[in-house]
Amino acid sequence: MGRNTAFGRIVEAVETSERSRAPIQKTADRMAGYLVCFALACAAVTFLLTHNARSTISVIIVAGACGIAAGTPLAILGGIGRAARAGVIIKGGLFLEILGKVDTVVLDKTGTLTLGQPRVVAIDEEPGVSRTELLRAAAMAEARSEHTIAAAVRQEALRYEISAPSPDTFDFTPGRGVMVTYRGESVLAGNRAMMVEFGVPGPLPKVRPNTTEILIARNRKVLGRICISDEVHPEGVEAMREFREAGLATVLLSGDASTAVQHTAGKLGFDVVIPDLLPAQKSDRVAELTRAGKVVAMLGDGINDAPALMQASIGIAMGSGTDVARESADAVLLGDDLRRFVEVIHIARRCRRIIMTNFAGTLIVDAIGVALASFGFLNPLLAVTIHVTSDLAFILNSARLLPRRTCLRNRPLNRTSTLSFAH
Repeated sequence: MGRNTAFGRIVEAVETSERSRAPIQKTADRMAGYLVCFALACAAVTFLLTHNARSTISVIIVAGACGIAAGTPLAILGGIGRAARAGVIIKGGLFLEILGKVDTVVLDKTGTLTLGQPRVVAIDEEPGVSRTELLRAAAMAEARSEHTIAAAVRQEALRYEISAPSPDTFDFTPGRGVMVTYRGESVLAGNRAMMVEFGVPGPLPKVRPNTTEILIARNRKVLGRICISDEVHPEGVEAMREFREAGLATVLLSGDASTAVQHTAGKLGFDVVIPDLLPAQKSDRVAELTRAGKVVAMLGDGINDAPALMQASIGIAMGSGTDVARESADAVLLGDDLRRFVEVIHIARRCRRIIMTNFAGTLIVDAIGVALASFGFLNPLLAVTIHVTSDLAFILNSARLLPRRTCLRNRPLNRTSTLSFAH
């Protein structure tokens, strides 16, 4: 009964991720098999050369593979659980392993770096056009849009007590804007690229710095524009600093105008900033990075980000974003605090270090133990002691990742998100 609730779906996502096998876990299983074969081969050689049954039995006993066979899935389980405690739901061990290798982070602007609560900061009407006429046309155009910017336009119209009719047709162009028709008239609400695409004659209004502008045109005549602003997350500056400290290259890809994007980037600092992108162009940019050998994590929240999320090495959706983004992503960041993502990067890297330590330790202990047993320096009892002690040590090493009440920073989520996951 509870599986259909938001909490139930989170639990189901965690359970699914725990069942997913990471490539490194398959490597651990193969290595365990090779170690068994190695021990049997060494035992056979020992018996043929020494004819000593005690040394032969000691060789078989001392070589253990439980440290990697059991320790690897335990470490992955602990990493996924600890990531969930940190506020990131990872949809499989494969993606936890990829997170441990990430070297480049690509971010969207609106809703990812900003609060996702845009507000109207200016309304510029063309000569001969009233504010009421402009807002009525804008509200009608944005009536069926689910974008946060559309919500800000509708809210501004309500503030002026302006009601708008429902359009007869509605067409949405990702990264550009919307076009509607009403009683034979067409209304466009979008960026400059959309105005050019639909042949709206210029000159267009001059760019207003540090804002996202929506140009409104009716029957190919510009009525004016509405300027939108969105505040950067208060944790954004610290999150970017933590990205740099973790050795991650940062890339900002946005469909917003250059002035608004550069304003946000100037506050936070990025290695690469690319504005005015369509969703397909975002995806192409991410693909270029992956082809260049980068392990790319893409963070986004909107429908426009879904293609790029799927193109990245690992896609991370903001928990407050759209259902499409969350379904397309490989992990979901609960809330909006990007510092939690950096924390999970460290968890994934620690998980990988622990697994590799177990690999190296098992190989070293088995090699030394088999050599000592072959030359008669170990009796079966001492071989059992070495076997059990080493396996227990490696398993306990993996168990260090299991979540504890005090193992994570106590940072509250910024907001509660309603999540949905594919079954």
